[in-house]
Amino acid sequence: MRILIIEDEEKIAAYLSRGLEQDGNVVDVASCGRDGFSLFGRGSYEFVLLDLMLPDVSGFDILREIAAKEAHPPVIILSAKASIDDRVKGLALGADDYMTKPFSFSELRVRIRAIMRRRDAADTAFHTVELRVGDVRIDRLRRQAFRGAKTLDLTAREYTLLEYFLQNTGCPITKRLIFEHVWNYSADPQTNVVDVLVCRLRDKLNDGEANKLIRTLRGVGYVFDAEQ
Repeated sequence: MRILIIEDEEKIAAYLSRGLEQDGNVVDVASCGRDGFSLFGRGSYEFVLLDLMLPDVSGFDILREIAAKEAHPPVIILSAKASIDDRVKGLALGADDYMTKPFSFSELRVRIRAIMRRRDAADTAFHTVELRVGDVRIDRLRRQAFRGAKTLDLTAREYTLLEYFLQNTGCPITKRLIFEHVWNYSADPQTNVVDVLVCRLRDKLNDGEANKLIRTLRGVGYVFDAEQ
């Protein structure tokens, strides 16, 4: 893979670069946020390792820019910030994983491989005609949705939202991401339209069912979880 490391601590950057190159990857290193995003814009990277505390730009700002790109590569945050708030914020903004310093390279290697396996599985699922999670499934050819033997009467936006949830099962999804995916607007929703849409879909999925599937994550967004 071609991997971009955005890390201002020279020893950590060298340690990561050496290990990744020994695994057969091509690695570029940026020691500040502006250089990192410049490299990202010019290159075709398959993975990004991102420090949060950069000397010029917040790593969160870099993450926002990367996540805003269509078909962006996976991102693992590597940071000395260990608070739950920082972890939640990083994952909500689009990071695929969050590791606190110090960490072992062997664990990082395993996490990178796990993320790539999930991405490959998601790509395969995206191109399948039927998408199924638990007892919920959608038929993409007919744009129909089912829970068990019951056909769900969904509007176009409700169907799009359900498909998005099924593609991201178990992952926190922010209201902004839902708004951008369903309405195709790259901005934060200024009304409660996302809440209303999720509520309508939740009611149709939950009708007569014990397992409620869609959980609200306070201050973050929602998660679709068939294993509750």
